[in-house]
Amino acid sequence: MLYYSKRTEDAYVDWATKFILFHNKRYPNAMAGPEIEAFLTHLATERQLAASTQNQAFSAILFLYQKVLEIELPKVQFLRAQRPDRLLVLSIAEVRSILDGIVGTHRLLVELLYGSGLRILECCRLRVKDVDF
Repeated sequence: MLYYSKRTEDAYVDWATKFILFHNKRYPNAMAGPEIEAFLTHLATERQLAASTQNQAFSAILFLYQKVLEIELPKVQFLRAQRPDRLLVLSIAEVRSILDGIVGTHRLLVELLYGSGLRILECCRLRVKDVDF
């Protein structure tokens, strides 16, 4: 068992399905590097997906070949999606003003998200036994 989250598993199945459908329902074991390159380049150029989304698709396809089909792939070269140049960082005062506008349980959740780097779903699934006081 590899202990991937349910959402990761669902995303990987979805990307594997999209990959197979992109190549007219050909079996993955009948395809290799060129087909993977074509699919990932298509995601960057024609679908204009974000770099992180393209990386997720690439990870899903690697998982399909290496873990499911147990096929070693050659080095894959594809056009990478561009990462945005801008990064928005809030000042301490801006974060404080946002937190001041939230009360109760929601404030606790937002503080946990901000302070620990948890994802929203991870925070919602947190249990008391998961917290180290």
